[in-house]
Amino acid sequence: MILFEYPFNERIRALMRLESLLDRMIFFAKPGDARHHQVALAALFDLLDATERTDVKSSVLQDLERQRNVLASLKDHPSVDEKTLATMLIELEKVAANLNAVGKTGQELRANEWLSSLRGRLAVPGGGTQVDMPSFHAWQYRTEAERCSDLERWMSTLMPLHAGISMVMRLLRETGQATDAVAPKGAFQQMLAGKTYQLLRVWVEESLGVFPEISANKYMVWIRYSAQDGEHRPHAVTHDVNFKMTLCAL
Repeated sequence: MILFEYPFNERIRALMRLESLLDRMIFFAKPGDARHHQVALAALFDLLDATERTDVKSSVLQDLERQRNVLASLKDHPSVDEKTLATMLIELEKVAANLNAVGKTGQELRANEWLSSLRGRLAVPGGGTQVDMPSFHAWQYRTEAERCSDLERWMSTLMPLHAGISMVMRLLRETGQATDAVAPKGAFQQMLAGKTYQLLRVWVEESLGVFPEISANKYMVWIRYSAQDGEHRPHAVTHDVNFKMTLCAL
């Protein structure tokens, strides 16, 4: 099954973009070829760009506090496992405390003169070559352990944000219940009766070779399935498509 996710508002859209960049950075920072580590640095610089003008930290802290209050109100609910709830509250408080303890997102990295110069060069197509940045070329020839150590140190300032976003998105995704659905002739609509959701999750069988084009608001979800062969523009399918979907709201 291929999972597609659609955010209902710009706040969740921004968190999903940051989540994707953080995942890419962490993946390519693992021990491996120096070219993988260049991708990790590019993702790190994209994160600095994405957080430069927005106070992501405060937004995530507000979401964590909101969830803590919601969970705390369930303490006396008879159907709630007290041990599981207590563990979740401790985890929430720990993630929030770690995030609150750091300064502005990426500030230490922006103050690093070498990283700042490299950030400017990598923004230029092919700018990270030895022609433009011999110091970066030399860094790529350091041992794998040395490069990984540097990356881990630089990434450490972003890890509290990563933990906070992961917690918010995990709690959001866990609020929904997957249901089976069918898109007659490739099109599906569902009225939402004004209920506010934040995320739509859609699972499609990989073998079907289709993907959903989604639009949604507080009144309705609209999904149109299309296919694409790699050479031509995507085209709408005209056969029924079975899929699973979940509507999520914190």
